[in-house]
Amino acid sequence: MIEPERIVELSRDVEVLAARGIADIQKITRETKLLAINALIEAAHAGASGRGFSIVAEEVKSISERVMGIADGLSANLRSAVSELSQVGQSMCFDVRGQRLADLALHMIEIIDRNLYERSCDVRWWATDASLVRALESLDPATCAEAGRRLGVILDSYTVYLDIWIADRQGKVIACGRPGAHPQVLGARVADAPWFREALRHPSGDRYHCSSVMREPLLGNAVTCPFSAAVRAKGKSNGEVLGVIGVFFDWQTQANAVIQGVRLSDEERPRSRCVLIDADHRLIASSDPRAVLGDPVRIETAREQASGYRTVNQRSIQAWALTPGFETYPGMGWYGVIEQSLPEETR
Repeated sequence: MIEPERIVELSRDVEVLAARGIADIQKITRETKLLAINALIEAAHAGASGRGFSIVAEEVKSISERVMGIADGLSANLRSAVSELSQVGQSMCFDVRGQRLADLALHMIEIIDRNLYERSCDVRWWATDASLVRALESLDPATCAEAGRRLGVILDSYTVYLDIWIADRQGKVIACGRPGAHPQVLGARVADAPWFREALRHPSGDRYHCSSVMREPLLGNAVTCPFSAAVRAKGKSNGEVLGVIGVFFDWQTQANAVIQGVRLSDEERPRSRCVLIDADHRLIASSDPRAVLGDPVRIETAREQASGYRTVNQRSIQAWALTPGFETYPGMGWYGVIEQSLPEETR
């Protein structure tokens, strides 16, 4: 694929070649004029016998002056035209590159949206699982253990989750899918966790809650994006709330896979940074391993504009796209952002 910067390179090549050619013309014209002047001097010394030659020399001098004027005018006009062409080329490079990066940023956040939509479906479906309902209805240790085994079977197939928990109405975790990996989870109190509080107050089984990206201490401080829903009597949408199911999406692994999958060329990747930020413009994922979760990311979005791009200090482009949501998942106001240093030839 031809890079847009090639236009700028070619315009500069034309400018150099044209300037070199005009300089050669001007040099030859000056030499011709000098020869004509010398011929006029010699003709004057020759007197009447050199009069005819002086007429020719005068004409040569006149022609050389006209050629010099044409060359000077051509040089000025060409310099102006090439300068404008270079500016147009640079502007085109910026627009082409900026729009492409904005499209890539949109694709990045769209993949996240589709992924999280599936999580919203999972949590509402599993909230109706009979074994989970029985465990919360009876709170019997054997029934709770059976619910935990059921969660383990689910996790064996759904590897995008770190764990799945069931908590009673008081916020005590009575079952989890990976008690061996996370022994501190069973019996833990999660009543103050946003994912638990929000799900507990939902008016219907059709509702779910998606929390912000966070570190979960009970999962070894792993970065996760919890989804939750109320578990209701008999699994009915309007049944009495018995407790809450929380599913802990493996955010770091899955988000990194999306970011690393952005279709940048090998030449672009070292001078690019792909990030995901939340509605408060805090970093939640980055292609830069040195980035810190929660760091602020400054973007300048236009009102009612779903995506866009801008220059940063005339040295880089920042492109962004707002989450469009997918199906019943409306999105959380997150953004995909790509920052890319401009190639030297376009600065």
